[in-house]
Amino acid sequence: MKTIDSLGDLRGRRVLVRSDFNVPLDGTTITDDGRIRAALPTLTRLVDAGARVVVMAHLGRPKGTPDPAFSLAPVAARLGELLGQDVALAQDLVGESARAAVAGLADGQVALLENVRFDPRETSKVDAERAELAGELAELGDAFVSDGFGVVHRKQASVYDIAERLPAGAGELVLAEVESLSRATTDPERPYAVVLGGSKVSDKLGVIANLLTKADRLLIGGGMVFTFLAAKGHAVGSSLLEEDQIDTVKEYLAQAEANGVEIVLPTDIVAAESFAADAPHETVAADAIPDGKMGLDIGPDSGALFAAKLADARTIAWNGPMGVFEFAAFAGGTRAVAQGIVDATAAGAFSIVGGGDSAAAVRKLGFDEAGFSHISTGGGASLELLEGKQLPGLTVLAD
Repeated sequence: MKTIDSLGDLRGRRVLVRSDFNVPLDGTTITDDGRIRAALPTLTRLVDAGARVVVMAHLGRPKGTPDPAFSLAPVAARLGELLGQDVALAQDLVGESARAAVAGLADGQVALLENVRFDPRETSKVDAERAELAGELAELGDAFVSDGFGVVHRKQASVYDIAERLPAGAGELVLAEVESLSRATTDPERPYAVVLGGSKVSDKLGVIANLLTKADRLLIGGGMVFTFLAAKGHAVGSSLLEEDQIDTVKEYLAQAEANGVEIVLPTDIVAAESFAADAPHETVAADAIPDGKMGLDIGPDSGALFAAKLADARTIAWNGPMGVFEFAAFAGGTRAVAQGIVDATAAGAFSIVGGGDSAAAVRKLGFDEAGFSHISTGGGASLELLEGKQLPGLTVLAD
């Protein structure tokens, strides 16, 4: 894969950088700046090299039209604090404001273009429309660095098409992500344990199918576990259930047994009367969830079981929380798994936290990120790599 090294001397050159600044906001306040901090190694390297850095990024899903709720203004302010310099924010993506912001850069300075998803051509399925936007973006730069790992699985103008129009290379974050995830997909050290959570089985069908040929153990939690429990004939009350996936899960269970892959399901569940932080709740057996109650977390016995199943692992990949960790009453399972991974990592395992909600849970629950080998910034991209897919934002950077 082509890298920044392949771009030569960057002093005085305008370098377009695609970052992923899709950070959570409370109004205009950033509640987790992890993705901004993850971009610093690349941006700092370019600044130190004397490049004139022009950052492109997205925030939220503004549906192809400007929306003040998704402005990158809070990101520009925080990025400036972290870089120790003012970061000019253009008021548009490829218009007069963007051109002026780029023209005003001196060597080693940084500007941020407004949300790329304010332009409908960014995510268009029509190649010509994306190409048109990529051409306008290319006029703002002399080289392109792809560093938004969270979007490399998307064929979008600022990710894929731009790399066909300018000298291009992968940034430090993308290289670190690919290298780390490759350790879990190419001849992983064994035992290889994968923890899958999140809400829906259907979101992870391809990943599960691929892992049944690669992993030694699959630990299943989160909302998706109730489809597994139903496939084993257990009642799940009013828990999240994808009835149309039950037969598929039965096939997975049979394939796991045939392949010698251990599937670990919870033995107890924290069940509540409603989906609310203060909902009355109790711990029940996983095969005896009462009618009218929904499972919102794996139980304490399950947390201990999962930790024990991780203890001797040498490679661990985790994608998806074990419960509704945003509510304190239903965060215990996710906390137990995170601690189990930290302990296994300290004992020599290589561990990957697969972006999205899992990464947010690590930070929200107060874990030191250094306790994990790698925390991914891209949930969807990391899942697709675990699934064994080729990602367009990476293939376009091939040597």
